[in-house]
Amino acid sequence: MAVLQLFLSSGDLTADRRFEIARELESRGDVAAAIDVLTQTVELAPGFASAWFALGELREKTGDRAGAVAAFNGARDADPDDRLGATLHLARLGAADASAAMAAAYVRMLFDQYAPRFDEALAKLDYRGPDVLRSAVEAACRANDRIMKFGSVLDLGCGTGLAGVAFRRYADWLVGVDLSAAMVAEARGKGAYDRLIVADVMAYLADEAAHDAHHHLVVAADVVPYVADVTPLAAAVAQLLYPDGLLAFTTETHDGGGMKLGDKLRYAHAAAHVRDALAAAGLVVVSLDPCSTRSEAGNTVPGLVAVARRV
Repeated sequence: MAVLQLFLSSGDLTADRRFEIARELESRGDVAAAIDVLTQTVELAPGFASAWFALGELREKTGDRAGAVAAFNGARDADPDDRLGATLHLARLGAADASAAMAAAYVRMLFDQYAPRFDEALAKLDYRGPDVLRSAVEAACRANDRIMKFGSVLDLGCGTGLAGVAFRRYADWLVGVDLSAAMVAEARGKGAYDRLIVADVMAYLADEAAHDAHHHLVVAADVVPYVADVTPLAAAVAQLLYPDGLLAFTTETHDGGGMKLGDKLRYAHAAAHVRDALAAAGLVVVSLDPCSTRSEAGNTVPGLVAVARRV
């Protein structure tokens, strides 16, 4: 799924126009001229985050890593909320801590932009996350002679509600939470949820714990790739599970250790990292299997599907 580019105006019509000229030059293949125009633009408007960000992208294309790092730093300084995701690019270039690079404002803006076309975009990627997740939960229930029926189900990062549709018939009460208001609006249109909340996932879990709320099943389809460390998420979910309650999620993976920030600005987690995170949360791993929830450029993206149980 390509990243849509948010435009943040400089507030200066001349600077904004120069940005447009630079983008036009880039589209014609004249990257050097585009870099020149953008360099002049940020001199004219030092607080122009979009121009700094575009300059970083183009400098990286030409192999100017130091220049790209300087420009992405300029974008982050100009927009401290980091709605453009400059810190992710700095982390990818080895100039920032990858574990703290995923800004909430970036994720919110990204999915607010994508919401109207999100389902269509995923269909082109042969996205199958909810089906993979449902099959894993079904297998876990069969292995324990358990009926595939849950009183309360919580869908973390519910997006447009695809997982909600997949799990609706197995839930007496289905709650969805997502950081993006536009995605929640799309989910509401599917009519699968009993309750929908716009909130940061970790903040929501903390609030639920403070109110002694519990769920029988917590699912997260394609959410963990936006989480650097699975450990805090697993620990927060564990507090909300009833005894024998299940946590099920998908993530992307890699052959190394720990987590890795990929070129698509999503985190991949090694199987050992997932196992350690679940164990640290006091959860028992029911299954942890290779899977792929999407394809990109004709290739399946390696992933994992995990199901864990609270003792």
